[in-house]
Amino acid sequence: MLVARPIFPEVIARLREHLDVITHDSEQALSATELQARLQGCDGVFVAASEPINAELLAACPQLKAVCSMAVGYNNIDVPACTARGVLVSNAPDVLTETTADFGFALMMATARRIAESERFLRRGEWTHWSFDLMAGADVHAATLGVLGMGRIGQAIARRGALGFGMPVIYHNRSRLPEADEQAVKARWVDKATLLREADHLVIVVPYSPASHHMIGEAELALMKPGATLTNIARGGVVDDAALARALAERRIAAAGLDVFEGEPKVLPALLDLPNVVLTPHIASASIPTRMAMCNLAADNLIAALTGGKPPTALNPEVLART
Repeated sequence: MLVARPIFPEVIARLREHLDVITHDSEQALSATELQARLQGCDGVFVAASEPINAELLAACPQLKAVCSMAVGYNNIDVPACTARGVLVSNAPDVLTETTADFGFALMMATARRIAESERFLRRGEWTHWSFDLMAGADVHAATLGVLGMGRIGQAIARRGALGFGMPVIYHNRSRLPEADEQAVKARWVDKATLLREADHLVIVVPYSPASHHMIGEAELALMKPGATLTNIARGGVVDDAALARALAERRIAAAGLDVFEGEPKVLPALLDLPNVVLTPHIASASIPTRMAMCNLAADNLIAALTGGKPPTALNPEVLART
């Protein structure tokens, strides 16, 4: 089997107790052609959120039996194509929920209170006196928190806002939560337009799919308050980055915090030049304990899939019945 990204040596050692392991030790991601070549003769692959597993690769690697990702999102994997070929697919849900929610809330707060902008201001030596409006931003406590996407992470963010900061929480989701779940996080369902109009701080946590591509674009940004902030910890492509850059430059919304980008690791140059955006390199789940748990869960799935066990977080467990 191939581990397509550098991961913790302890996890590699554990995999090698059960499987023959080939590693890719460069931080430079394998291209689609390189990945296909490295997978020849492999029956399993350990991936992250960016390695493309599609019908073309599957056709070129007929011996592949398992694709196990350390990420929770799996839009880089064509699950139906894998299922059609009897290839098991797994992801890593649950283990990163709280860590990602911590980061999302921190990014939203940094955006609202202009923390990154203030630090750059100070480091440039521009702080020469106090003034009443020096780097004045927006309050978080008691402000309206809008959550777009109310899965596990969305609910964890809502809980932090409602219970920790006294924020009224509104949310929009493809399907409304059961009443008990809404009450647990003190959140109220609204339609998407109402969410955009009423949120002081909008946090986006929807999964990426063709249906969610540019879910937030020019029209949606036009509905937001001029003083509102937008935080995206979902996936690049959910927000139209070019439209967002224009809205920020024209101060049609106050600020944004972005951990994900279209075409990452490349970032739209217009975003880099703006003072009112906080930019981080897709690190919402990046605590050592959580990244270790993500890797170990992917390893659990691989070991089970390739040794006759039951993978704990299979996305298409029906393929196991065919073997």
